[in-house]
Amino acid sequence: MKKTVLSAAMGALALGVAFAAPSQAADVSACLITKTDTNPFFVKMKEGATAKAQELGVTLKSYAGKIDGDSESQVAAIETCIADGAKGILLTASDTKGIVPSVQKARDAGLLVIALDTPLEPIDAADATFATDNLLAGKLIGQWAAATLGDAAKDARVAFLDLTPAQPSVDVLRDQGFMIGFGIDPKDPNKIGDEDDPRIVGHDVTNGNEEGGRTAMENLLQKDPTINVVHTINEPAAAGAYEALKALGREKDVLIVSVDGGCPGVKNVAEGVIGATSQQYPLMMAALGIEAIKKFAETGEKPTPTEGKNFVDTGVALVTDKPVSGVESIDTKEGLEKCWG
Repeated sequence: MKKTVLSAAMGALALGVAFAAPSQAADVSACLITKTDTNPFFVKMKEGATAKAQELGVTLKSYAGKIDGDSESQVAAIETCIADGAKGILLTASDTKGIVPSVQKARDAGLLVIALDTPLEPIDAADATFATDNLLAGKLIGQWAAATLGDAAKDARVAFLDLTPAQPSVDVLRDQGFMIGFGIDPKDPNKIGDEDDPRIVGHDVTNGNEEGGRTAMENLLQKDPTINVVHTINEPAAAGAYEALKALGREKDVLIVSVDGGCPGVKNVAEGVIGATSQQYPLMMAALGIEAIKKFAETGEKPTPTEGKNFVDTGVALVTDKPVSGVESIDTKEGLEKCWG
């Protein structure tokens, strides 16, 4: 079935400048602040922002921390953007609660602040949010995993490979969505780790990278070597989990699901490393964000959320070559046509 249902100090910052059209370079400037500059998701986000800025004649400066969770770099970047007189900031927050005072400072200074991919807490701490429906992304892979296991889902042993201890909103939404889709009561929907379903082996954090995924998987396997379902925050973490399982000869009998839809991740689905992933569209998020900053600078108008939601929904689709009844998906051929990274 197919359907597209349309994430330290200044020295720690990675800075890149996209050159704008000379005629308007002094008129509108914007900042892109991502969690890292190495994750393919954020690389594609920067690509989308850069291309749209060049098209619209917007001066763009981009910043990133060394790793997921490096909120200090993001705070420093916001201060720089305010001082530089930027008209707006596109932000993927590492600490969705802790960054709020800095975001408020930027808004008080007259900047438009748009959260990309990762909603702030509360969501209205930003002027707007352009994002995947991360709860739906998690729900899709949870439904797929439950349907794939069938009756065996009631006795599953589930491991959660999360992002950081700060529990950014994107992390919570994907986790809770997976649980809802799989048939697990998430308890407090705003918190990771308070569930009491006996199928859950535990949670560990990965910092969203392959090394972290490997270590987290090893830790949870020591806790319970019978784990047979693994939910990962993203595809780099999933790749690390697979390597840990492979080292123990268990890569064939554990179901791994993830979220991202980057080209390496979709290829991993095609190769059987990942069973299914929810694909999101970072280039669109960033391009729409630059358009919104340009419009705000010219008219003062702020973005309007998608009808029925409190954010601008940029789409999600389940990618798998093993479709199941009742869960709409696209195959890896289509996923590779739409992937990034």
